[in-house]
Amino acid sequence: MTHLINAAIDYGLFLLEAATIVIAVGLVIGWLLTAAAELRSRKQETLKITHVNEQLERKADKLAETLLNAKEKKARNKQKKSEAKQRQKAEKLGRKHEPNRLFVIDFKGDIRASPVDSLRESINALLQVAEVGDEVLLRLESGGGMVHSYGLAASQLARLRDAGMHLTVAVDQVAASGGYLMACVAERIVAAPFAIVGSIGVVAQLPNFNRFLKDKDIDFDVYTAGQHKRTVTVFGENTEAGRQKFVEELEDVHGLFKSFVADYRPSLDIESVATGEHWHGTQALDLNLIDEIGTSDDVMLAAARDQRNVYTIDSRERGSVWQRMTGEAARLLNRLGNGGGVAVDWRRPS
Repeated sequence: MTHLINAAIDYGLFLLEAATIVIAVGLVIGWLLTAAAELRSRKQETLKITHVNEQLERKADKLAETLLNAKEKKARNKQKKSEAKQRQKAEKLGRKHEPNRLFVIDFKGDIRASPVDSLRESINALLQVAEVGDEVLLRLESGGGMVHSYGLAASQLARLRDAGMHLTVAVDQVAASGGYLMACVAERIVAAPFAIVGSIGVVAQLPNFNRFLKDKDIDFDVYTAGQHKRTVTVFGENTEAGRQKFVEELEDVHGLFKSFVADYRPSLDIESVATGEHWHGTQALDLNLIDEIGTSDDVMLAAARDQRNVYTIDSRERGSVWQRMTGEAARLLNRLGNGGGVAVDWRRPS
């Protein structure tokens, strides 16, 4: 009898463990289904706007609190109150005056010009609220990358000029190759003394494993329709005709690059600077690649001192934690999968 009771207890415990495992598996499946549904949902768009003038004023107040004596603090506070009263009085009389605004956008480019989507959204927002006299400052940092990606980024900036908004590009560190393709769209380019500018050229490079495959008795066949569908390949045997055609294509892209820059900076001696070389800011000024020596901070502070409102705009799509994790994994797999591909890049400084 005791054996039967023990057996029944053991069996009951077994069923309980089995049920626990089934429930756990069900919860995991449910979580995966929920996550999959969330992935299909649209990304959350966020637009962060910061009033730079307020930030500068807070910092100035903090510094004044430390440096000024009691009499100086009193005089400063009196002046600020007087200015505030004047603004309030003007508003009551319907004479509110808001000087032309300066909108600041950041673009930190990689080889794929990944921030182009954020740039597009920021420009879309700006074009809906911009008034006559408003200006845009693009803080640009990029060493270049893929032709089509940077071409799209430059086209987004051209939308601002087409809409009548004055565009200034500030280069604090580097705007080379595709980065300079973007910068040249601006009416005014400001660069720091040691910023890298230029590199108007095109480069493509790829390994070829054909001799290695032949040594291992491995055949690699490429089938195409169209004489120039494939000019060079990573694993196949490249011909001299294919190489020549590929170089011709690079020259064509270089020609488009030069024409684009020359259209926006007609006073530039394009043939003398379109050699693939890059220069530092002070040298770039002599070559007319830029218009002024300075930093993005100089531009923003100058606008604030002129009593203009300065706003930074940060537009980005932010998904859930799960979306960001899976997105990074997908990008990693994509890079691994395309490791043998060929990308034509704007020439980047070595």
